[in-house]
Amino acid sequence: MDEPKVFISYSWTDQSHQELVKHWADRLIADGVNVILDIYDLKEGDDKYAFMESMVTDENVTHVLVVCDKAYAEKADARKAGVGTESQIISGEIYEKVKQSKFIPIVCEFSDDVKPTLPIFMKSRIWINFSSPEAENENWEQLIRLLYGKPQHVKPEKGKAPTYIVSEIPVPTSEAYAKFNTLKQAILKDKKGLNHYRHDFIEVCITYADKLRVRQRPEVESIGEKVLEDCGKLKAVRDHICDWVLLESEIIDQAKFSEALIDTLEKLRELKARPPEVTSWNDSWFEAHSVFVYETFLYIVAALLKTRSYQVLNEIFTSHYLVPSTDRVGDNDFEKFDSFYGHSQSLQSVLAPKGQRLYAPAAELIKIQADRSDLPFTDIIQAELLVLLMSFLIEDIRWYPQTLHYSSFRASRFPFFVRAAQHRHFANLVKITGIDNADDLRSKAKEGHERLRGDGWNDFRLSGNFLLSMNIDKLDTLK
Repeated sequence: MDEPKVFISYSWTDQSHQELVKHWADRLIADGVNVILDIYDLKEGDDKYAFMESMVTDENVTHVLVVCDKAYAEKADARKAGVGTESQIISGEIYEKVKQSKFIPIVCEFSDDVKPTLPIFMKSRIWINFSSPEAENENWEQLIRLLYGKPQHVKPEKGKAPTYIVSEIPVPTSEAYAKFNTLKQAILKDKKGLNHYRHDFIEVCITYADKLRVRQRPEVESIGEKVLEDCGKLKAVRDHICDWVLLESEIIDQAKFSEALIDTLEKLRELKARPPEVTSWNDSWFEAHSVFVYETFLYIVAALLKTRSYQVLNEIFTSHYLVPSTDRVGDNDFEKFDSFYGHSQSLQSVLAPKGQRLYAPAAELIKIQADRSDLPFTDIIQAELLVLLMSFLIEDIRWYPQTLHYSSFRASRFPFFVRAAQHRHFANLVKITGIDNADDLRSKAKEGHERLRGDGWNDFRLSGNFLLSMNIDKLDTLK
């Protein structure tokens, strides 16, 4: 850090004023500032005016503190010569010789109309109030920061242009952001009518996503390109919902939040279904929303793990969700969490490297779109591993863990499951699964693994080691 070198210009009004200036000089020196003051640095026989002008124009002097009282202002304006150090008055001519930001007006008094007493040529400059001991103490840090070039408020570095500017893909920025910020303030200030603010926010997100649902045959050369484009547009909704879950799950009572989240999940589920007005269709038309719902569900699970909302996770895994009317078969009105699963074969044509075939195109897209620093892709993989565990534990659930294609047990461990070897962390898994005995959980997990034929998924790098990744045999084995 460069050491500031400061010259103090003042009018020797009287002995008490000189003592005050000396007090400020000594205090600056104590704070590491190299101070040049006439009573310390002007020697007998030196030309006072030449000394003053040389200090003002010296490039090594970083700042000039101009101590402004009524006498200084009058003499600077009239350029009157005086006795002793009164010659050390900066005139407009000298002021204009150097960069004006070098000068810092220190106001010692105010006029009767409460205006700072400054020379005419300095009236437009920003000044510091030292007109009383209280003002000096209050503004001292401001002066020191200014001298050292370390202001309290620093302008942030210029970032990148927002996505909605540089991308041709429209995103629901204005209205959704506005609704979210309103909801955020309502949550933080514990306002009444929280349900109303939440409803408005969720409704904006769902309405935007619904408008992207295909209702007539897409006029495109490649349905894969269409799915990819729509998934890109829907990513903004994924992020909005993530922001909401991360915020509210940490603040609101978990039981109340669970109810709101389950209601939102049902709305998301409906988005992947055929719109009621569509009577002729191809299933590929709805793949973008199928992937979007799958991706958003994994992000919600990851967000709830991050905020340690284990009871909420239990609720979403054990609840039943209303089946959309166009997907309903017979009298089956409800389905379980595997209804949020999604995939897309159409993405194979646009995401697979030339001459290769992806095991899970939807997972490849989720990996590409995993750009959140607070929920990195590894968190999403861990979330899907938890979803897979719940699929093993709950009958009639089927789930193919697509993102686990990008994981290797040897290359990465999953912190939530590793920590569950300790009894106190296993308690978190108990809250999610509802199974309080580790041996029972191990037994049921292995039965579910066999039921879903996890050993037969040979295309995974884990090669059937899902139970090993879940740390099943070590759960609740440490204090």
